[in-house]
Amino acid sequence: MKVTFLGQAGLLFENEKVCIMIDPYFSDNVKKFEPKNYRRKELDASFLKIKPDVMIFTHNHLDHYDPVTVPYYINKESCVTVLSPKSVWDEVRTIGGNNNFVLFNRGTSWTYFDIKITAVKAEHSDPTPIGVIIDDGKRKYYVTGDTLYNEEIFKDIPKDIYALFLPINGVGNNMNMADAERFAERVNAKYTVPIHFGMFDEINPEDFSCDNKVIPKIYKEIEL
Repeated sequence: MKVTFLGQAGLLFENEKVCIMIDPYFSDNVKKFEPKNYRRKELDASFLKIKPDVMIFTHNHLDHYDPVTVPYYINKESCVTVLSPKSVWDEVRTIGGNNNFVLFNRGTSWTYFDIKITAVKAEHSDPTPIGVIIDDGKRKYYVTGDTLYNEEIFKDIPKDIYALFLPINGVGNNMNMADAERFAERVNAKYTVPIHFGMFDEINPEDFSCDNKVIPKIYKEIEL
């Protein structure tokens, strides 16, 4: 699959059949509540025109489920399959329309065409956070969502992860680099991609020590 980094924790997965978007944040909404967390990366408005087949939200924090960004993709006229844990589902399903709002808590799987998407445990300050595994039949991609290092998580993770995407910022109940390094070692993916940096901070992902790391560039395809 083609994977594009959307900034912060946003990712876009695409193949010839399916377009899956995870946690897009294309506003400066967080700044209203936390002035220090202002957008440091200019918006590429071309991404607002994408018509995803599937939208995944990992939890209900503004930089993951953003009420300013969401209407570009989910509205009365759209027809999107929306996978979200209860904290998001309670809110997003009020949009209504022809969209399919799937309650996607830990342990739930949803198959779209030949792609199986599974919700796995995350440990965060949201009441029902999830990570997701996207299995296209050839490769498994694991997006942790916002999470701390927690032993229970590894019970949900298969041994053959192709690419791991994980936070390294160390604030807001996310792993810091040291714990992210330990986490990556446990998952043992072929590629490890640090995310959740650079939007609200000056974190240098080069400081993340991981032999198989691939550092993403915003709005660019990640070379995996």
